[in-house]
Amino acid sequence: MELSHLVQSSQVENVRMCCPLIPPVTGTLCVSSHHLILSANPVDVHNIGMLKSKESGKDGELRSSSGTVTLKCKDLQVIDLEIPDMEETFNVARSVQALSKLDNISLSYPFFFRPAGCKLGKGWPRDTMETFYHKLKAQTDAWRLSHVNENFKVCPSYPEKIIVPVSCSDYSLRRSAAFRQGRRFPVLSYYHPRSRTVLLRSAQPLVGPNQHCSGDDEMLLDAALMGNLRGFIIDIRTEQEAKQARSSGGGTENKERYPKWSVLYRPLVRGQALHSSLTRLVGTCYDTYLGRNHWLSKLQASQWLSHIKEALSTAGLAAECIEREGTSVLIHGEEGANNTLMVTSLAQVILSPDCRTMVGFQDLIEREWLQAGHPFQLRCARSGWAQGRLQQESPNFLLFLDCCWQLAHQFPMAMEFNEKLLCTLATHAYSSEYGTFLCNNEKERNIYKVREKTHSLWGTLNSFRQRKSLINPVYQGNPLAIWPSVAPQSIQLWEGEYKQMMWYIWADP
Repeated sequence: MELSHLVQSSQVENVRMCCPLIPPVTGTLCVSSHHLILSANPVDVHNIGMLKSKESGKDGELRSSSGTVTLKCKDLQVIDLEIPDMEETFNVARSVQALSKLDNISLSYPFFFRPAGCKLGKGWPRDTMETFYHKLKAQTDAWRLSHVNENFKVCPSYPEKIIVPVSCSDYSLRRSAAFRQGRRFPVLSYYHPRSRTVLLRSAQPLVGPNQHCSGDDEMLLDAALMGNLRGFIIDIRTEQEAKQARSSGGGTENKERYPKWSVLYRPLVRGQALHSSLTRLVGTCYDTYLGRNHWLSKLQASQWLSHIKEALSTAGLAAECIEREGTSVLIHGEEGANNTLMVTSLAQVILSPDCRTMVGFQDLIEREWLQAGHPFQLRCARSGWAQGRLQQESPNFLLFLDCCWQLAHQFPMAMEFNEKLLCTLATHAYSSEYGTFLCNNEKERNIYKVREKTHSLWGTLNSFRQRKSLINPVYQGNPLAIWPSVAPQSIQLWEGEYKQMMWYIWADP
């Protein structure tokens, strides 16, 4: 499919670009199938952004008025293009709007991006599950690498390889999958060598109003305890939400059926509520007419920092159960593909020094987010500018990265990587020329042949030149757990990520 027919004006003269932190620039605007480029002169070229993945506005609409096209981008920048001719203004607006709304994954820019000196395949595949299992096998023989999900025939959102108790047969795993929402049955997320306990993740059990049960699921969780007397299930919903889920076929584990497991409720905001919080944060940061006290009040009202606190507290609880109580932990909410992954990932950053290294952190994201089936295509559709009832939009991954920044801020020598890596990942999760964050799960990436047809972000980040700029110069490996503080004064706004919004001038001292 050719995209050029969607471009109504490919070149416009005397366009003035205005955006925070840089002086206005006037030049020739070029609109291509994937980019907006402003050329002030032959050597001063501004790549305004990637279309179809970067531009976002109110309900997906671009605002055009008085000869100005306002672009609200996924990286939270706001760019004004002042165009002298009104007809050209609307042509540019309609072109960008049409190109930004294409839903066909195979037409996105990563499938066309061919950087000089890079070959397709570099950075692919990143088989972290196989590597993770070999490390695990050297510590315990109680777990095995199962291929029960080969060709994604058991669970469409799980990877083809998963780690499960050695005593559980593939037949039993299939029956357990039938008892979990989305067929996301309990699998190993992390093994703690000191306490010999594990961190598991899954979706909610399909208990329903008739109190359904599964002997295979019960056996799987008992086997995961590896002889320990008890374990904790951290349900990241309120107890009332878990009870209400029964009416639609869900619920949580019954104490009588899982006597060795105790359920703890630690609710985390999700979905539309979390997205609305980010939208309020973005709106607050762009409000230039507020005084300091009023601005801080609006920041607090956005509740973004509160969500960071709750996420770190829940991950800290899971880590404490494993490290200090010597008990295994299962994390789940409803789908087990959003906040569940955030909690398991943060708990590993807290507990494992390997996950705080450059390579280990990338492996963690690959294993716990990409291969574990976080639906990036749905959750990162439009970012913090999107308004309206976008049911699938939710900045879970951005919240995770923000929590990692909080840990790095509190423990400046604990992370091998620096803030730039976190900002880079946040940008590429929403808008990228690489295929790493495309699609919603591994099955979809296989269907679209993402590994064969796009470049890997990991391949670029691990090149000598890029890696050098992402390393923390004061890093000192810490073999111990790093316990985050969630005191109000310890949770701060991540200005490095939101710096393009922090351009306002305080009205009062």
